[in-house]
Amino acid sequence: MSKGMYVPKESQPKQGGGAAKAKDGKRKIVAQNKKARHDYAIIDTYEAGLVLTGTEVKSLRQGRASLTDGFVQIDGNEAWLHNAHIPEYSQGTWTNHTVRRKRKLLLHREEIDKLASKSEETGHTIVPLALYFKDGRAKAEIALARGKKEYDKRQTLREKQDRRESDRAIAAAKRKQRGA
Repeated sequence: MSKGMYVPKESQPKQGGGAAKAKDGKRKIVAQNKKARHDYAIIDTYEAGLVLTGTEVKSLRQGRASLTDGFVQIDGNEAWLHNAHIPEYSQGTWTNHTVRRKRKLLLHREEIDKLASKSEETGHTIVPLALYFKDGRAKAEIALARGKKEYDKRQTLREKQDRRESDRAIAAAKRKQRGA
């Protein structure tokens, strides 16, 4: 390249030797609420951003969180995550966060309005399903759900067990066929 020649910024070589982070949309799951899928029939899922303090992010990056008692509430046109347990950061000082404080969820206005109207219907609630990092940002997967009755839970377990047994039988038949 000759001196004084104009080169667009996009085609110029990048300065610095730092390793670039891959922005491939992979999720690093921190916590899951497996009991929610057992206790509720999931109708619709949403991805929401979380408003967190610095020590909460550091604690999440260590892979420490629990959503077992968590729930989402719409209050004053804002979505809030209640009872999610993010333990105190071990290296934190007096700036450490409260363990079970309510945390604001970042959603679009249309999503909040839809969740608010649906959650007011009988038997519907909003539950957190997972906390994860996506492209370096903390996200929460929340779901609009309807509570299952006890017989629904038993039916789901029975179907899961039947599916597992049929998969085993098919795999055994394939192994037998290959061996013959």
